[in-house]
Parts: sequence; C-alpha cells; structure tokens
Amino acid sequence: MSITSLLPGRLGFGTAPLGNMFRAIPDEEAAATVDAAWDQGIRYFDTAPFYGAGLSEIRLGDALAGRPRDAYVLSTKVGRVILDETEDPSARDLGEKGGLFEHGRPNRIINDYSADATLRSIEDSLRRLRTDRLDIVWVHDVAQDFYGDEWLAAYESARTGAFRVLRRLREEGVIKAWGLGVNRVEPLELTLDLDEPEPDAFLLAGRYTLLDHERALQRLLPAAAARDVDIVVGGPYSSGVLAGGQHFEYRKAPAAVLAKVDRVKALAARHDVPIKAAALQFSLAHPATVAAVPGATRPSRIAEDVSALDAKVPAEFWTALRAEGLIAENAPVPGA
Repeated sequence: MSITSLLPGRLGFGTAPLGNMFRAIPDEEAAATVDAAWDQGIRYFDTAPFYGAGLSEIRLGDALAGRPRDAYVLSTKVGRVILDETEDPSARDLGEKGGLFEHGRPNRIINDYSADATLRSIEDSLRRLRTDRLDIVWVHDVAQDFYGDEWLAAYESARTGAFRVLRRLREEGVIKAWGLGVNRVEPLELTLDLDEPEPDAFLLAGRYTLLDHERALQRLLPAAAARDVDIVVGGPYSSGVLAGGQHFEYRKAPAAVLAKVDRVKALAARHDVPIKAAALQFSLAHPATVAAVPGATRPSRIAEDVSALDAKVPAEFWTALRAEGLIAENAPVPGA
C-alpha cells in the first residue's frame, strides 16, 4: 500500500540531531526545535532508538506529550535495543559511522533484529516517546555501512524476525505501515525482489540527493514505483553539506564533495535559488518519493525548510545543472 494517505504532508522532521549527533544539544534547544516544527505546520516526526541511545525519542516524546496524538504521524525504528547498563559511547563499533552519537546517552546499544527484540524495541520506544501507538516502523540500518561484509547476515536476521513481526502488527492494526530505513540502496533492491515481506515504504537516507542519486535512479526508484512502495527521503541535505554544514555521509566532507557543492552553489546564486530549495525540491521531484525528513537542532532551520519547499525555482536552473553534469540526465526535476 502507499503511505501517501497516511502522511500529513511532503515535509517531515528527522530527529536524529536531537540525539546529540555531532554535538551536545541543550534540552531547551531540542524542545524549542520540535515546537518550531509544530508551529510551522509539520506533523510527521521520525526518530529511532539508535539516535543518542534513546535520547532523541525521549526528547521528542517530551515535546509532543501535550499535543493531540491523532494530530501527528510518528515513526521510529527497530533493530537496536537500548539497555540500562552503560558503555563508552565513543568506543562503539558503528561501522562507517564511528563516533556519530558520542555525545548521546551512555546506555549500551545491542544490535538485534529478531522477533523478540523487535517487540521489545517497540515497547521501549512507546515508553520513551510517551505514546500508546506508532504509525510507521522502519527496520534500521541493515546495510553495508554498519555491518560491512556481514550485512547480508544482519539482513537475513531481519527478514526472518523483524519483517514478519511488523507485517503481522500491520495486519492486526497495531501499526499502519512498515519498511526499511537505511543509507544504502542494495537492501531495498533486495527487499523488492522478495515476495514475502510486502513493505509499505522505505526511508532512504542520503542516496537521493543533489550530490548522490544516480545509483538510486538506475533500478531502485523505478522498481519501488512499480511495486507501489513509497520512498521517504532522509538526509536531503547530504548530512548538512548542502545546507552550509561541513558533514557528508556523517563525516567531514572530502575536498571533492566540497568542490561539487561549490559548483552547485554557484549556479544557485546565479539563478537566485536558495540552496536548500534546490536540494529539497530535487529530492521530492521523483514520482516514487513522497516526503522528505530533514533534521535540525535550531528552530530557525525549520522555517528555512518550510520556505525551501515553497520557493520558486526556475527551469533554467535545472537545465544549467544538467549542462554541467551536476545531475543525471534522467533525473526528474520539479515542473518537468
């Protein structure tokens, strides 16, 4: 099924930064950012236990506690269980994402995609989020960036555990939709080739952006559209480097990426296009993409995102990007 009838709009709020991603964020700043998202009309919020070892869920739950539950859509993820015992956050093995949440809570994180762990993860998330139900549940990070050559083993564990549990919960009406939330296209392509799982949607982070989209265009997005599996775009600003930051793929951006960003920014300036508008609208122009969930930790960033979604971008700008080889020839653009 499509989740377009479930989502309240094309712009959501990704709350990974509320888990102290990259830096320690005061509770007051986190709460003010969620309040700003609400005041700007955003009603879809995405989180995960992994974000700061439960910190993002706790902060989001606190901020939304006084809001009518029927007024917003909430998604979180399974695949990691957060324990009461502690560990050194900076010493965690996170594959390619080492140190990502070293400022988060010190609670120990266990990777577990089994059926029992999936149910426990959901129960724990409900408690941290201070809610009685979840709308969408994503199976988190069963991909190469976290598991390297062992990613297929993690995927198989999820296929026989989390996938089946979530499908049953959807059929029972406990959740409304489920899918995978990853930073790589291969697990999603693999899932679309299976008859068994029947996911509703995917949350794909960083792989359909101005800076990185050609692999997703080749097979994943056409296949997803053909199967009526929607794509929610995570990280439309490529970990922030397209929005004035210095991170790409959750690390310091390499020189080649910064050089490409400079070329995009030069064209955006020439055509009087806000760079956030270019990035956000590009990610949402493909027929398979139904929403984007940029993250933020400052209230002012939310207003920028809302403005970016509505900004007028001339067709000449997209033509110029193609002419300089900065977007793929077959990439859909707004208004085309």
